Amino acid sequence: MHDDGDHLVLHGDTWLCVLTGAGVSAESGIATFRDAGGLWEGHRAEQVASPEGFADDPELVWRFYGARRRQAGGCSPNRGHAALAAVEQRLGERFLLATQNVDGLHAVAGNRRLVELHGNLWRTRCSACDRPAFEDRSDHEGALPRCEPCAAVGRDALLRPDIVWFGEALDPADLARVTAFLDEGARHHLVFLAVGTSGVVYPAAGLVGEARARGADTWLVNAEAPENARRFGRFLAGKSGEILPRLFVFD
Repeated sequence: MHDDGDHLVLHGDTWLCVLTGAGVSAESGIATFRDAGGLWEGHRAEQVASPEGFADDPELVWRFYGARRRQAGGCSPNRGHAALAAVEQRLGERFLLATQNVDGLHAVAGNRRLVELHGNLWRTRCSACDRPAFEDRSDHEGALPRCEPCAAVGRDALLRPDIVWFGEALDPADLARVTAFLDEGARHHLVFLAVGTSGVVYPAAGLVGEARARGADTWLVNAEAPENARRFGRFLAGKSGEILPRLFVFD
């Protein structure tokens, strides 16, 4: 690969793995804990986004996620989302997007080769049984949602958001899909691009290391230099909605 100034040139043998974080969603108006100093209505993140918090006060947790669903429902993909969807259209199977965001905006923008590492705000699953997660756009104001299949066998089980909470592991299948893509990309010309990430949340923050170990060219687009900026070969400071639409050049 070659690059032209601040342009990422993609040719016929380029495999592009993209990692996105909260910075991309923030440009669409999605609020984060960081915006509120790590608190929501005075509650720490762990109180509303952990298994322990859910066990202690499921009503509080659902009130939090109901508010997040209402807020996210009024947001739309931005130009950064659109640019990544357009790149996928060009690269096809040579593209994979792994996101830490749970708002679903990448899918709305048109991305299909997508791994939602931390889950999806618009899906719900049972806290007890292994029924598949399902689409759910309710904010569950009022009564706590309960699992009907569990009720049918005499078990009272609450539903929970299909989100990877603090203290929970990512789905091994999601990580395996990203690793498999990096492995295949290493046989070609692999590029790893991180966008809007803080570089502190693992294992996602460690993906740049896995990409570098496979010989990837590594790029970072972020409003400011994050914790792991030195691990990237090229860093572009700025908003993803401004940089991504002009970043890619097809050779």
